[in-house]
Amino acid sequence: MAMVNRRSADPVALAQSQQANEAQEVQEALRKGVAALRDFIAPSSIEFNSSYFQIGMRFARTFYVYGYPRQVYTGWLSGMVNLDEVMDMSMYIYPVESQVVLENLRKKVTQLEAGIQIDNEKGKVRDPGKEAAIMDAEEIRDKLQVGEERFFRFGLYFTVYGESRDELEFISHKVESMLGEQLIYSKPATAQQEQGFNSTVPQLTDQLQIRRNMSTGALSTSFPFTSADLSQENGILYGINMHNSGLVIFDRFSLENGNSVVFAKSGAGKSFTVKLEALRSMMFGTEVIIIDPENEYQRLCDAVGGSYVRLSLNSATRLNPFDLPRVVDEDEADSALRSNLITLHGLLRLMMGGAQAQLVSGSSALTPTLNPSEEADLDSALIDTYAKAGITNDPLTHNVVPPTINDLYDTLLHMGNTGPQLAQRLRKYTSGTFAGIFSQQSNTDINNQMVVFNIRDLEDELRPVAMYIVLNYIWNKTKADKKKRILIVDEAWQLMKYEDSANFLFSVAKRARKYNLGITTITQDVEDFMGSRMGRAIVANSSMQLLLKQSSSAVDMLSDVFKLTDEEKKRLGQFPVGQGLFFAGQNHVHIQVIASPTETSLVTTNPKATIATDVNEIASNINSSPSGLSGTLDLSGGYQV
Repeated sequence: MAMVNRRSADPVALAQSQQANEAQEVQEALRKGVAALRDFIAPSSIEFNSSYFQIGMRFARTFYVYGYPRQVYTGWLSGMVNLDEVMDMSMYIYPVESQVVLENLRKKVTQLEAGIQIDNEKGKVRDPGKEAAIMDAEEIRDKLQVGEERFFRFGLYFTVYGESRDELEFISHKVESMLGEQLIYSKPATAQQEQGFNSTVPQLTDQLQIRRNMSTGALSTSFPFTSADLSQENGILYGINMHNSGLVIFDRFSLENGNSVVFAKSGAGKSFTVKLEALRSMMFGTEVIIIDPENEYQRLCDAVGGSYVRLSLNSATRLNPFDLPRVVDEDEADSALRSNLITLHGLLRLMMGGAQAQLVSGSSALTPTLNPSEEADLDSALIDTYAKAGITNDPLTHNVVPPTINDLYDTLLHMGNTGPQLAQRLRKYTSGTFAGIFSQQSNTDINNQMVVFNIRDLEDELRPVAMYIVLNYIWNKTKADKKKRILIVDEAWQLMKYEDSANFLFSVAKRARKYNLGITTITQDVEDFMGSRMGRAIVANSSMQLLLKQSSSAVDMLSDVFKLTDEEKKRLGQFPVGQGLFFAGQNHVHIQVIASPTETSLVTTNPKATIATDVNEIASNINSSPSGLSGTLDLSGGYQV
C-alpha cells in the first residue's frame, strides 16, 4: 500500500495561486464586458509630451497666465468665454489675511522710497515705474486699512483642444494673441502638461500653483460669465444660448414694445419657432391670433381647442369690414367711426385698384390709383352709407347693425360725379366673382385663446384684401378688449406689396403696445420686405427680431440693417435648421431653438417628421377652462397639465 505524505501548505504557492485566480477573474470580467463608471468616462489613452498631450485622437495644451497689465477692465475674459473653440478653464482664488498684506506692502513701500532717494542722491533720472508702484501700493494700503478691499492670490489656467497638431497650434496662437492684445501674457505649461491638465479638469487640484496677487476690484473683473445673455426670471423658453449653453428665457412684453419680426428662407424653421412661441405663451394666459396663408397652424389649433376660421369663396365665414369696434375708452369711442373710415379708404383703394396699380416712386410697394375727385366722392359715399344705417360720430349710435359693401355700392351707384364708375369697379365684390365673403354681416367670433384665420384657399388677387380685412377685424377686437395678445402675420410680404396695406400694418404695429398687443411678422422674402419703406419702419418698431438661415442675396442687406459682425454675417447663410441670431432690445445671442417631442409633433411642418402623439389625445389632456392653458413645460416629454 502506498503512503501519501501530507505536508503543510506552502505560503508562496498559496499566494501565487491566489494571484492567478484574481487575474483570471479580471480577465473573465473584461471578457464579459463588465465596466465601471470610470471606464465610460476615461479616454482610450493619454500621452503626455513636454508642450502638449494627446487624449485619444485629440490633441490638447494647457496654458497658465503669468502677466497682467497695471489695470484690467470688466469683461476682459469675455473674448475667451465666447470663443467658438473647445476650451477648459480653471480659476483658483486663495484669500490672504489683510494684516499680512499690509505688512508686506509697508516693507515694499519702504524699499521703493529708499530706492528713489538713492537714485536722487546719485543724480539719476527719476523712474516713473517706481513712482507708479508707490502710488498703487499706498492706494491699496488705504483701502485695506478701512476694509474697502481684500487681497487674494489668483491662478488662471486653461486647456485648448484641436483635432490635429496644426489645428492645436492655430488655436493656441489665436488664444495667446487675444490675451496679448490686452497685455495679458500666457505660456504653455512646458514639461508640466500633466499637472496642467489635472489643474483644469473639475477636481479642484491646483498642481501648477502659478498665482498673482489681486485685490477684490481687480479679481471681480475676471468674473467669467460675461458672455451675451438673454435670460429673465419671467417669460418663456425660446431656446439654448449657443455662446454659453444658457437658457434664453424672455418676456417679449417687457421690452419697449411686444413686436417681433422673423426673417428666414424657406425650410429654416421660422414657422416651427413661431408656433413653439405661441404654444408656450398660451400657458401664461396670452391669447394668440394667427393669419395663416398656407394651412400650417391647423394641427396646433385643434390640439389646444382653438377656433379655426377658413376663409374662401365657398366657405360660410363672413367678415364685414364696416364693423365698428366696441371701444370702452370714451376718448377713443368718439373717433371710432373716423378711424374706421380712414381704414376703409385704404381697403377700398386696394379693392378697386386691380390692374391700375403702379409703382410708387422710391418704393417697391404698389398703390392703386384714385384721383382726387374719386377720393372725395368715395369719402362722401362712406359717410352717407354709415348715416343711412343710423351711425354717426355719436358713440351711442355705434351699437346698431353696420352697413356692408352692398350698401356702399348702392350709395355710389345713385350719386353723381364719379360715383357710378367707382360702383362698377366695386361690383365684383358685391355681385361678381368675389361676392359674399366680405359683402355680408360678420358671423365670426374670435372669443378663444387661439384663433387661426386660414386664407390658403383664397385666390391670389383676393389674398391681400383678405389679410387687410382680417387685420382690421382683429385690430377692432383688440381695441375693444385689452387682453395680452400675440398677433402672428405669416408671409407678411403679401401685405407689403401694396402701400395701403403696408401702411395699415405699420400703423397697427406702432400702436399695438397701447392695447397690450404684440405683433409677430414673418417673411421669407427679405428683399421685398426690407425694400419697402414701411417694411423697414416695421422692423424699426419691433423690439425683438429673429434671423434664421438666409439666402446669400439677403445676407448683405440684413447685415447692414442689424450691424452684424463679419463672423455673424458669414454664419447667417450657413446656420443649420433651428439656429439663428436672436435680438432683444440692444442685446443679441446665437440661439438654438429646442422643443420637446410632444411640442415637435404639434408644430413641425416637415412632411418626413414622425408624428409621435395623436392630436386628439393631446387635446383631451389640455385644460380647456376659460382661463386658458395651464401647466408646466417638461422638455423631455412635453406639457405636464
